[in-house]
Amino acid sequence: MHITDIIKKPIINTEKARTLLENNEYVFIVDKRANKLQIKDAVEKLFNVKVQGVNTLNIKPKNKRFRMSMYKTAAIKKAIVKLKAGESITAYEG
Repeated sequence: MHITDIIKKPIINTEKARTLLENNEYVFIVDKRANKLQIKDAVEKLFNVKVQGVNTLNIKPKNKRFRMSMYKTAAIKKAIVKLKAGESITAYEG
């Protein structure tokens, strides 16, 4: 997998993501097949920073309802990436 295939997009518009920013942690939606080492390498190469640790979580699809129809949301994988002290991603909030 290429680094642009691993990291799909950042999550910046949630309250939890904003509070994690204070602890130098960034949240990304990543490919479901990517492991922690691949995510770490992709973030380091893409943003030119040093990563201290990576936590991942799988979000199961949920049943939603719109008027009379039912549908399922997509299953996604999130990665919470903690950077070393003094590092930051400037293009994250862009």
